[in-house]
Amino acid sequence: MASLRTSVFGLLWMAMVRVEAAHLNNMYAYYGGRGASVSHNYRDALSKSILFYEGQRSGKLPTNQRMRWRGNSALSDGAALHVDLTGGYYDAGDNVKFGLPMAFTTTMLSWSVLEFGEFMGDELDHAKTAIRWATDYLLKAAAHPGVLYVQVGDPNMDHKCWERPEDMDTPRNVYKIDAEHPGSDIAAETAAALAAASIVFSTTDHTYSQLLLQTAMRVFDFADKHRGAYSDSLQSEVCPFYCSYSGYHDELLWGAAWLRKASRSVSYLTYIQSNGQNLGAGGNVNIFSWDEKHAGTRVLLAKEALIENSKSLDEYKGHADNFICSLLPGTPSSQAQYTPGGLLFQMSDSNLQYVTSTTFLLFTYAKYLSVSNQVVRCRDIIATPTRIRTLAKRQVDYILGDNPLGMSYMVGYGAKFPEHIHHRGSSLPSIYSHPQKIACNDGFQSLYSNAPNPNRLVGAVVGGPDDRDRFYDERNDYAHSEPTTYINAPLVGSLAYLAQYSS
Repeated sequence: MASLRTSVFGLLWMAMVRVEAAHLNNMYAYYGGRGASVSHNYRDALSKSILFYEGQRSGKLPTNQRMRWRGNSALSDGAALHVDLTGGYYDAGDNVKFGLPMAFTTTMLSWSVLEFGEFMGDELDHAKTAIRWATDYLLKAAAHPGVLYVQVGDPNMDHKCWERPEDMDTPRNVYKIDAEHPGSDIAAETAAALAAASIVFSTTDHTYSQLLLQTAMRVFDFADKHRGAYSDSLQSEVCPFYCSYSGYHDELLWGAAWLRKASRSVSYLTYIQSNGQNLGAGGNVNIFSWDEKHAGTRVLLAKEALIENSKSLDEYKGHADNFICSLLPGTPSSQAQYTPGGLLFQMSDSNLQYVTSTTFLLFTYAKYLSVSNQVVRCRDIIATPTRIRTLAKRQVDYILGDNPLGMSYMVGYGAKFPEHIHHRGSSLPSIYSHPQKIACNDGFQSLYSNAPNPNRLVGAVVGGPDDRDRFYDERNDYAHSEPTTYINAPLVGSLAYLAQYSS
């Protein structure tokens, strides 16, 4: 895959970024009625957003670990079944390795690098390291044909304890899917993650890239052949934590789209053409998340229609346009709600996960439109790439502190940020300052303490404010104060774009 800088596409894109910087500054009277933006150090925020993943690592930590208050954990994962399932990420503030959000995180980190890696500078290597920490684990989970290991840790028991990863003594049960217990959603998302990452490593580690791609193809075939939702098979082990509310059709189409991009095989194009409508390609959902992938698929496939002139995928340009129109205030088909301060509001629990994922799609689709010299027509209203980016930039700036509370929702960024996040390792004394074991129930005094977290999980973005821009920074309020890997993953790409634009 040619370097973005040396490709014709890349040169055109870089020129457009420079020209549009002035336009964005002039158009920043943003949705929500507030005044001019405060100045943000997007490159610092980018660095911190990637550093966060080192605080979420499971397994044996490397010697160059930068989040120094963390230690080794879960070194026997999978041993009871004679498989190696060490490594990977804890999804949030708990100590369980949930496969569905981990795979989605990996896909979005990879997409961030593919679209905006050229703007990451010295952080590109750190971003690739974060991706590889996940893909090394996903390769282990998919190592045995006909079986995919999808979770390590009993979530019900884990949530009865408040203890550091380094101390945890709750059951490390291993959960899997197979032909008799299918999970097309998690298998297809895993395939998407491996396929996307295979493109990331295609020019720097060909052997690893091919291993990722071949594994992705095999896992996708399994997902498509043995159809079913993984939460139907595993039930209480994954619900209500990461229940597949949207079903598995969206993941099958999403996985096929990424395999089409990674392999360039006509077979995946044929699959998309033959199955797209039955898998919900033209639906009216405008949420993009670890559970619902249709919006992301529309944007991803629209690139072929816009830039590569693939007539066979023209309909996805229309689907992506409809998605954009549903988000823009003032358009006839707008469905989006915004807080008084201008934040996109889609769900009461962990709303920022939807903000960061949607914002990434806005920046990415605006990029495709710019390069192809096209716009989005929302009936009689024209949405230019600049208008789309203005809305996206507003969301990022809100997260970084341009909001009614003056609160940065990224830990360690800005003068004011959450200090009581819902996160076991961050809220308990580090194993290096307190080497004695902290038992399951002993940690709850830290959960309910009013003291700031002793260990700063730098770069973590929490669930965020409510629909009236209120945030109380309370550790036990997990719906608003808990960080997750999939909140950060798409934000990495958006920050990379803004870091380049602002310079």
